[in-house]
Amino acid sequence: MMGRPDPHNPGRYLPAVDDPGAAAASRVLVKRMLSVFGYVEAPHGHAEVVFDNARVPAASMLLGEGRGFEIAPGRLGPARIHHRMQLIGLAERRSNGCAGGRRAGWRFGTRLADRTVTQERIAEARIMIEEARLLTLKAAWMMDTHCNKAARAEIAMIKVAVPNMACRVIDWAIQAFGGTGVTGDYGLAYAYATARVLRLADGPDEVHRNQIARLELHKHQGPASLTGGSAEVLPRHAEPTSASARCG
Repeated sequence: MMGRPDPHNPGRYLPAVDDPGAAAASRVLVKRMLSVFGYVEAPHGHAEVVFDNARVPAASMLLGEGRGFEIAPGRLGPARIHHRMQLIGLAERRSNGCAGGRRAGWRFGTRLADRTVTQERIAEARIMIEEARLLTLKAAWMMDTHCNKAARAEIAMIKVAVPNMACRVIDWAIQAFGGTGVTGDYGLAYAYATARVLRLADGPDEVHRNQIARLELHKHQGPASLTGGSAEVLPRHAEPTSASARCG
């Protein structure tokens, strides 16, 4: 967990909490596991947790007092790449299953695959998946060759682009399967719930769009910087030569 060890510190991230029962027993109570779109994620999902006079030894503090937010970017950047890779694979799998279902499916005497709207959605799904795949690859490349800070625009973009892509592609698959698409028979409903949750779990789309916009405005208001954000791959001679230069 992330908390503020000094209740008198006027930090802006977490409010001070009075401790009226210093002598009371310290405990952490897991009240219940939460469902997501009706699916129970226990035991690996999220829970409602009550911290009742909970105390953490100072020796258990990670990195140091006041440095909790320094840990988050280093951990969350690679994790978000991993989530996007999973979503791309999920969309790919459901798109393939959807295309197969459309080939075999018939509606009013005509194969679904022979309908123009079906072919258009199959094509759009392929385009969207490949766009998301390449943008994720660029974000990973930026992190490897520069650092998380330099790749913050690309990371923010894939946080928005990939879950929205997966939601759209899986929704088309559900539509093609009809009523069975919303049951548990083909895994489409659960796949959609997974994709939709990640539009919130890694931060709301609106937050990431605001960050992308700020970075774009900064590029046009000040000197050029290696923040990425454009579609161009940086030339080799422009790459920083040291970690301090990359992340400074």
